[in-house]
Amino acid sequence: MSGTRVTDIYNYLPIDAKLVTSGQPSVEELGAIAGDGVEVVINLALHDDPRYSLPDEPGSVSALGMTYVHIPVKFDAPREGELMAFFDAMESHAGRKTLVHCAANKRVTSFVGLYRVLRQGWDRDAAFEPMTKIWEPNEVWAAFIEEMLKKHGRSSA
Repeated sequence: MSGTRVTDIYNYLPIDAKLVTSGQPSVEELGAIAGDGVEVVINLALHDDPRYSLPDEPGSVSALGMTYVHIPVKFDAPREGELMAFFDAMESHAGRKTLVHCAANKRVTSFVGLYRVLRQGWDRDAAFEPMTKIWEPNEVWAAFIEEMLKKHGRSSA
């Protein structure tokens, strides 16, 4: 293996001992995360853009002995069903070290914040703190976050 480190991954952000987030890793960076003990890779990006995806991420992840979960979320049109699929994936792999990534760690930190508030009961500011390190949600994502919090009973209003 080369000298590739997990911290080389674009917008790499550890959340806790069992959860790390990032933008799209390269094949070499997937090797680094496998070496770092990651057991599950959840990808929220699409597979249709070679600038932001690997030719065979499911195969690369599987070859490294990790579980691969793909929940494609269109950046300009996140949907509640995708968020619920993410919640299910997080719960079904609870206790396993997991990397959740997308192209730039924007979808991911938004979904992680919602997961922490809606499923784990976190305070909103603490839950979304990782997101604020990566980005300020655009209009689409700010509205989606508010809609999900309101619909599931955790609105700030």
